[in-house]
Amino acid sequence: MNKNSFVLFLFVALSACGGSEKNTAAQSSGPAKDQLPEVEVVRAVRASATLTQDLPGRLAAYRSAQVRARVEGIVEKRLFEEGSDVQAGQLLFAIDDRVFRTARAAAAAEVEAARLLVERYKPLIELKAVSQQEFDAALARLKQAEAQLARAELDLENTRVPAPIAGRIGRALVTEGALVGKGEATHLVTIEQIDPIYVNFTQPGADLLRLQAALKAGRLVRAQAEKIELFLEDGRRYEHTGKLIFSDLAVDPSTGAVAMRALFPNPKRELLPGMFVRVRFPYAVAEQTLRVPQRAVQGGPQGQLVMVVGEEGEVKARVIKTAGMVEGDFLVAEGLQEGEQVIVAGLQKARPGTKVKAVPVGQGGPIVPSPPQAPPQPK
Repeated sequence: MNKNSFVLFLFVALSACGGSEKNTAAQSSGPAKDQLPEVEVVRAVRASATLTQDLPGRLAAYRSAQVRARVEGIVEKRLFEEGSDVQAGQLLFAIDDRVFRTARAAAAAEVEAARLLVERYKPLIELKAVSQQEFDAALARLKQAEAQLARAELDLENTRVPAPIAGRIGRALVTEGALVGKGEATHLVTIEQIDPIYVNFTQPGADLLRLQAALKAGRLVRAQAEKIELFLEDGRRYEHTGKLIFSDLAVDPSTGAVAMRALFPNPKRELLPGMFVRVRFPYAVAEQTLRVPQRAVQGGPQGQLVMVVGEEGEVKARVIKTAGMVEGDFLVAEGLQEGEQVIVAGLQKARPGTKVKAVPVGQGGPIVPSPPQAPPQPK
């Protein structure tokens, strides 16, 4: 090897050693920014929020009619199928009408006799052959007979029992051959109209007072209760929304609550009278309030708090004061500033004072803890 070749070889070897030392120094200089624990954040922004209240309620039929016997007699036929839908005016029961047909015939004969007597007296009264008193008595008898005939026809009509309203009919409370109407109007069957259907619920009087105070102070605006949500006993949300149609003007002294009523459509007859439900009732609107997801709020000795990512990725704790919930989010009244980045995922590794990598919620990858750093090697 000549002298020039030896010098070139030595220069290449020294360059390779220098690059290796630079790489080693870069790797031992500490974790890079992309190796920081990753957390998902949302920015606290101000917006209007509708405040709701979940209240227990019970369903009630829109209309309910107890069909009763208006005349005394023996039930001959039941003309409907139990549990079916009936129309207004549809015949339900037939009562033995022989006695009432006879009474109507007798009343009709009495009317005819009274009418003939009045017709006979009319020319005689002009001839002074009968007195005015006799003619007036005959005329009164005719009117009385006509009234008795009308009553007899009504009794005969009531032997055919129709449905007073359209709806779903329940089980029959009497059978063929039963004597009904003896001394009382016997309850025969009940018809209920359940489309639409009522929901009766109550609002505590104390909540109403707080709401009125907040409205008067201007902190809240009254909400339009046009869309009330309904939740069934199994937790499912009912597909249709209802509207508030009634709010009592007084507080019930026995319960300390105000009675309210909402109306819901029920086209599939899924809702039945007597069922217990839960009503989500919008009662006010909070203007320009901060909202944070429920999972971002933690409990601590000082109360509720959230973790935020400050400048240069440093985690800071914020003690907050909430003012209710809306759709799973907390409304923040104090302790949080608009625009701050609130941590919603990765809280287990976001301790105050540590540094993290903030990623907008839904845009980060799997959030996993950073691998432990190897201890420095002794020199």
